[in-house]
Amino acid sequence: MLNRRHLRIKVLQALYAFSLSKNENAVAGEKELLHSVSKMYDMYIYFLLIFDDLSNFANLRIEEAKRKRIPTKENLNPNMRFVNNKLIGQLSVNGSLKKASEKASANWIGDIEQDMLKKMFIYLSETDIFLDYMQKESSDYKSDKNFIVQLFKKEICNFELLHNFFEDRSIYWQDDMDHICSMVLKTLKSFEEDTDEFHSISDLYKDDEKDYIIQLFHKSIKLESENLKMINSYTKNWDSDRLAKMDILLMNLAITEAKEFSSIPLKVTLNEYIEISKFYSTPKSNGFINGVLDKVFIELKNDGAINKVGRGLME
Repeated sequence: MLNRRHLRIKVLQALYAFSLSKNENAVAGEKELLHSVSKMYDMYIYFLLIFDDLSNFANLRIEEAKRKRIPTKENLNPNMRFVNNKLIGQLSVNGSLKKASEKASANWIGDIEQDMLKKMFIYLSETDIFLDYMQKESSDYKSDKNFIVQLFKKEICNFELLHNFFEDRSIYWQDDMDHICSMVLKTLKSFEEDTDEFHSISDLYKDDEKDYIIQLFHKSIKLESENLKMINSYTKNWDSDRLAKMDILLMNLAITEAKEFSSIPLKVTLNEYIEISKFYSTPKSNGFINGVLDKVFIELKNDGAINKVGRGLME
């Protein structure tokens, strides 16, 4: 499930695109925002499906080897540990994953997809993680699961051709890779030996989270002029042209969230947008944004423009 920070980043990206488009149709901007979030879930599904396809490819190679004109003893008695991996078996019959795959039309069908998987399997089969697993005398569910988790974490997540594949499929996916990999790892770890085919994979987000990003997007557009006046009042010594556009968007979002979302602690809002600025703006932006927002929030509290529901949320 997506966390609030990543949802804030998605709204930031949508606002940035909306500001560049010079399109006054906020509904179209909202549609693009929700589309970018849904594409994240598609990547999550792709990752979870990859194991069964890799297993199928491994099995295909085994069957082809058996049909050699003069098969070796190894060809006739292949190591089936990867093909019979118990966690992969659970994923292959998981009803929740199948349903999500069909809904998103996410699968590894196609010449390009199959070629990429072939190259991935060949690479994986030569890694120490894979070789150590295949050479074990015996295996159980725990070792099967640990192998898949480590293989994904250390090798699949970092496979360059896979990164290229996702980058070619969607402009949204490159920035989302790390977070989606974390979601996949969490999902893999959630499986247990007695997990049945009805085990649910992670949802994209709760309904109230969807409402949160929609409201944050629209209210940030609506309050932009009002918020910019406050920002400008504390940046008088700065040439407006020198202010990074991303800094302005981040502060606009932070001020909007502080004023309009009564259940989110003020400190959380401040810290979250400062952290986001470290990755999406200039090297010195976090200190600059921190200083401006501190002053803006004090003014808003003194004017009664910030109302929080719950003890300690104003701090």
